Amino acid sequence: MTKPKTTQTTRRGALKTLALGGGAAATLPLWARYTSAQTAAPIKVGFQVHRTGIGAAYGRWYDRTTTAAAALINEQGGINGRPIEIVAEDDGTDPKRGAEVVEKFASQHECDVGFGTLFSHVVIGSAPRAGELKLPYFVVSEGHHVASGMLNRYTLQPGITDVKSQVQAMAPFVAENLGKKVTMIFPDFAFGHDHRDFFTAAIEAQGGEVLEHIAIPPTETSFTKYFPKIPRDTEVIYHVMVGPAVLTFVKELGEFFGPSRPEIFGFIDSLEAVNIASPGLEFLDGTYFWEGNPRYAQDNQSDYDAFFRARVGVDANGASISDPKDISTYAHMFGCWETLHVIKAGMEAAGYQSAADRGKLIEAVEAIEEMPHSNAYPQGAKIFNGKTHQVFGHQYISKVVDGKLLLVHTTSIEDTLYPDEVDYTTQPL
Repeated sequence: MTKPKTTQTTRRGALKTLALGGGAAATLPLWARYTSAQTAAPIKVGFQVHRTGIGAAYGRWYDRTTTAAAALINEQGGINGRPIEIVAEDDGTDPKRGAEVVEKFASQHECDVGFGTLFSHVVIGSAPRAGELKLPYFVVSEGHHVASGMLNRYTLQPGITDVKSQVQAMAPFVAENLGKKVTMIFPDFAFGHDHRDFFTAAIEAQGGEVLEHIAIPPTETSFTKYFPKIPRDTEVIYHVMVGPAVLTFVKELGEFFGPSRPEIFGFIDSLEAVNIASPGLEFLDGTYFWEGNPRYAQDNQSDYDAFFRARVGVDANGASISDPKDISTYAHMFGCWETLHVIKAGMEAAGYQSAADRGKLIEAVEAIEEMPHSNAYPQGAKIFNGKTHQVFGHQYISKVVDGKLLLVHTTSIEDTLYPDEVDYTTQPL
């Protein structure tokens, strides 16, 4: 990966804002926090949220995290002395509706930016319209579609790492500790296809092989019929499922194998918003999961993670403080918190005042290189590649021990890097 060339002035301004993470302004009285703004009008962030459809569990927690982050930013003086306002629209986790929502943000709501989209097929369906409208579109999706060059200069993913970087960092651990003959089970759409393509290449680079690819429709509700396709000589089952039936998937996988099973390495997507101590999941003890952010507060928990949990209302087990049965999507939702802080940093570095400054905002975010571990970036330190519009950060591998996730391995950021596939900065604004 090649770091973007930037001017010192822009870079310093961006990094200064990033490093602050919002401290001093919080001590100001309310009347003084917005006095420096040229206008009292709020910065409008169009929040494209999966309230319904297969992404609803994520959408609910993306919403909760976004609300908490916006409240914190406003307590600290807002953005350029103006309050931030979240304008939420449900896209139904549907690509066509996603593009319509982007249109509403730009034309009806007059939003300054679009933000928050998770499911990759919705991003792919929405991003072209954002580019046409010149609406900066900050996605929290993990798909490789941004960094691959598929999209456009107005689409950025600065708050969460992509699948290609994740699996590249995970594959050595799988090959060295679990086995090299792998069967993959994944959802049959763009996100799952990224896993299929990039993990297959990554495990082969470790001297392993994928014996079988099992693609499952993301709206499937029963999975037992797929499991006989798993070859007998499989050493590791690699699973990454999404949607409302993930608990059914994991339970049926356990019922199929019984006490005799291969090693299992899953992406926590298969259990996001699901209690690992649920009846029928006992067989997961001793299996491994990738986590974007450890659900359970670990013994070495940072002050930043504790701050984030408290602000969003999440306990040490990754559940809602108000309802221990309400399990968060903790491995992903931090991306909303961190992306809003990137938007704040970019707008302040660009001196953003109105939609006329959208191009300046894009250039300012492209100039960001480092995001220090802080209250603004509680998941961990990151670096941003302004050419590919993709952030890179630490990945976490946890083991299920006595019904909880225990962190056993943290990758370096360097483990996640790969050569640039696009230079969006060469595209016109």
